[in-house]
Order: sequence, then C-alpha cells, then structure tokens
Amino acid sequence: MLINCVVYQEGKKLKDISIEEISDYLSIPDCFVWVALQDTELAELEKMREEFDFHALAVEDAWHSHQRPKIEEYGDSVFAVMQLTEMDGDQLIVGEVDVFVGMNYVCSVRNHSREGFLGVRARCEREPHLLSQGAGFVFYALMDAVVDRYFPVLDALETELENIEEQIFIKGAALSNIERLYALKRKVMKLKHAVAPLMEDAGKLHGGRVPLVCLNTQEYFRDVYDHLNHINASIDTMRDTIGTAIQVNLSMVTIEESEVTKRLAAWAGLFAVATAFAGIWGMNFEVMPELRWQYGYPAALTTIAMVCGILYRRFKKVGWL
Repeated sequence: MLINCVVYQEGKKLKDISIEEISDYLSIPDCFVWVALQDTELAELEKMREEFDFHALAVEDAWHSHQRPKIEEYGDSVFAVMQLTEMDGDQLIVGEVDVFVGMNYVCSVRNHSREGFLGVRARCEREPHLLSQGAGFVFYALMDAVVDRYFPVLDALETELENIEEQIFIKGAALSNIERLYALKRKVMKLKHAVAPLMEDAGKLHGGRVPLVCLNTQEYFRDVYDHLNHINASIDTMRDTIGTAIQVNLSMVTIEESEVTKRLAAWAGLFAVATAFAGIWGMNFEVMPELRWQYGYPAALTTIAMVCGILYRRFKKVGWL
C-alpha cells in the first residue's frame, strides 16, 4: 500500500506525485523522491524496482520480511533492513522497515508495524536546510526514528525487571518469578537481535570509507551509532541482571525446600521418640515391673509427652518448626 510519494527540491517539498511520474523527476538536478510504502505486495515492489532500478537481491530481501538487520551497498545505492519494536501490553511486537536509498531517492517499506513515519517526514520538512542535504539525511532521519523507538521498549523491560526483583524474597513466589524472568529474557533477546546487528553495520556509515549517499551526513550517523551502542550496553547489563535474578530465585526455591525438609524431619523425630517408647513397652517381657504397676500406663504417656515436648521446644528454638 502506498502511503505517500513526494518530490523535494533544494530541501523544500515540490509536490505529491504518482508512481508513474517518479522516473520523470529523478533526472532533475537537486531533486529527490521520497516514497513510503506499507505491507507491500510483490507487484508493488517490482514497480518500484522498475522506477528506481533497485538491485534484484535487495527487492528479494524486502519481499521476504523478518530479515536480520543489516545495511548493504549495491553500487551507489544502499539497502537497509531495520527491525521496529513496540510494546503491546506485556508483549513485544517486532516489525520491519526496509529502506532503499540512492543519490536522488529514498523508498521505505514498512511491514508488520502499526507505527508509521509521518512524524519523520514532518520533522524533515520543518528543517529544509537539513533536508537540502538530500536522500542521505532522510535515511538518517528514518534510522534515528527507528532507534529512538528502542528506548521506551528498553525502559518498559527495565521496569518489568525491577518489579520482579521486588518479589524475589517473598515466600512462595520463587517459581512464578522464574517463569516471569524467562519470559522477560526472551523479550530482551528480541531487542538484542534488533540492536546488535544494526549497531555493527551503522559503524560503516561514518569514518573511513562510507557509502557515497551518506558522505555528507557522517556525523549524524555517528550519533545514531552512539545511541545503539548505549542501548546495546544496557541490554547486556539487563541480561546479566536477569541471569543473577534467576540464580537467586533458584536458591530461594532450594531454601524453601530445605525449610520443608527440616519441618518434616522434626516431626518425624517427634513421632520416632513416641514410637521407640511404645516399642519398648510393647515387647511383653515377663520381668517388666512397670507393666504391673498401678501407674505404669499414665507414667509411660507422661514420659513420652515430656520427651516430645522437650524435642518440640528444641526444634522450635532452632527454627525447624
């Protein structure tokens, strides 16, 4: 689906055009065309390829979505795959945006994501002195918008981790905490898979040999790289914290099981004493004075009760009961 197709000249919006008119404006000096698509069909991508002369491999990657984030050069053009992340309640939704960039065009293809880039276009149009730098600045603006959306997701995951940490030392909550931690770990890994590969390739857009289309905007891409590096470091820290929290919860499970074992052992000890006395007096030997004693029965019960009481107090004092 076509969202918009606009031609710009010297940093200012010239007009909205149809897809068929794209090739007419690509040859005009100081002009570039910015096309935005959403959930495209193969026929639409093929039409874009005819107009912009996209590389066939780039079109194939854009058609087969859920690609690993990457930035690739095809001659004077650049093809970028970036993953879009957003929180839907407790769920982390991952979409994708594919960006084709040439000296006089930018074409973005958004898939499986509800959030668009109309705000990015409006921001660029408010800054014509930057937009006049051409397709390279638009590419930066799109990448910067994608990276900025990682921050609220990171904050949400960190908040979820803090909430779980507050429950760690509550009795009986260890197993549920482990389940929540593993679910959080999966979401953190999704974010990691979106950030780390993009960070590696974003380093190629500033310093040293950079694609021609990005030559005048290197400092902007360096800023994006710094943001990605910060996010990646935060993700690594969170992963370590989750691993530590899982170990602590496993230790809490062991401690709780140990408490149960101690209680069972204490009660077993109490019943063992009573059983031992009953076994002795139940042997029915002939020479056993207390069997014919008038107070033998109550004395036996009193002895059993006293010994069990002493053991109970002892177990209670050491925390076994």
